Amino acid sequence: MQFRQKALSKLQSPEELDLPVRFARPQGRLVLAVTVVVMAAATFWALTGTVSAKLSAPGVLTHAEGAYVLQSPVAGQVTAVLAEEGGLLPPGAPLLNVRTEQGDRPVRAVTGGRLTTLSATVGSVVATGADVAIVEHVKNADDPLMAVVYVPGVSGSTIAVGAPVDLDVQSAPRGRFGVLRGRVKTVGRAPQTVAQISGFLGDRGLAEQFARQGNPVAVLVQLERSTTTRSGYKWSSVDGPPYALDSTTPVTATVHLAAQRPVDWLLP
Repeated sequence: MQFRQKALSKLQSPEELDLPVRFARPQGRLVLAVTVVVMAAATFWALTGTVSAKLSAPGVLTHAEGAYVLQSPVAGQVTAVLAEEGGLLPPGAPLLNVRTEQGDRPVRAVTGGRLTTLSATVGSVVATGADVAIVEHVKNADDPLMAVVYVPGVSGSTIAVGAPVDLDVQSAPRGRFGVLRGRVKTVGRAPQTVAQISGFLGDRGLAEQFARQGNPVAVLVQLERSTTTRSGYKWSSVDGPPYALDSTTPVTATVHLAAQRPVDWLLP
């Protein structure tokens, strides 16, 4: 009953149209203004700004045509080693002499190249088909080195040809010599199996290491040349290391991906 009387009284009283209405306190207007400015700035940055990204992956220094594993065509005991690691071999050059029942037989290079690894020694016994050496496909001693980097298969499509690459070289500490500079030359079209990687590098152990997280995509990196460094390549430091680089040296690559607008992440 009391509530009904108050309601009737409210209806009978004139409306207070001449009294000012306060929609927001000054503090509220300040918060609103700041929110609008922040949202406007965020929208402008999303439409016009860019975000750079990087991709890190393992790799190795090598030559563009890779290497092959030389296997012994005969079984027997090694009686002589006829070549040295690091030397260039012409096609058909003898590497080893192996004593067999038919007498000493040479083990020869299939094609010419640089002998990077010789696993057989005098006195060791080899079986037919045993791996005895790794030979790189190199024609001249001054053929430039490349880096082959193995990135996860899903990341291959994000890498552009010509993208800059920083290479942390295991034999040249980054703290002293900086990083080796390079650019992406080619990006593989499909992930590679352990057999494919091993066929190119001539080293199954490395192949298994690069494929440990799944079949990767091979990215070939061309090293930037320099006439002022001892290594012959460009480094982030002035001089780089005071010695030449060797193939089969492990590296860790940082690939600089193309910058993207934040709004692209939201669009399908």
